[in-house]
This record gives sequence, structure tokens and C-alpha cells, in this order.
Amino acid sequence: MKEISATELKKRIDAGESFRLIDVREIQEYEYARIEGAELIPLSEFQTRYQAELRPEDDLVIYCHHGMRSAQACMFLASKGYTTLTNLSGGIEDWSVEVDPNVPRY
Repeated sequence: MKEISATELKKRIDAGESFRLIDVREIQEYEYARIEGAELIPLSEFQTRYQAELRPEDDLVIYCHHGMRSAQACMFLASKGYTTLTNLSGGIEDWSVEVDPNVPRY
């Protein structure tokens, strides 16, 4: 699993790179603050939803609040044969601090 910083993720977005941004926080967190374009698959539902919603060939960038739950999701997917996985280190917290201060912190 690779790690990416908030500023590196912003560069990928600005460059128009093709990847799926997956938020594994819970719905209340997602509704409060999110990175534009993110898809929500809460970690609490991840094991029952990943096969229907994610393909092993997808380039996935996964995030949560600080990077712990997203690291768990990346490790789980890696164990299922997914190979293009990137964890947003520092999660949406770092995104709010380093990239977009309009995204609320909590």
C-alpha cells in the first residue's frame, strides 16, 4: 500500500489523473465534511459492499479522518488481490489544514 499526502493528492486531482477516491468514514462524518468527488463506503459496511462497488483493477485512493481506517481498508483490499491502493496519510484532517480550509475540521 502506498501513502500519499494531502498536497500530493491535490496535485493528482489538478492534473486530471483518473482514480477513484473512496471515503471510509461513517455517513455522519461524510455529510459534515468531504473531499469533492469522493465516494462513500463506510468501513463498517466495507466487507459487504467492496465486491459489488470496487474492481481489482481500479486505481483507488482511500481516506478517512486521520488515515487509520483507510489503512485498514487498504490492507483488507490488498488481502483480496487489489493492487493499486493508496492511503491518504493524515486523512481529511490534513486535507483541511494543507489544501482546503473550507472543509470543516472536527
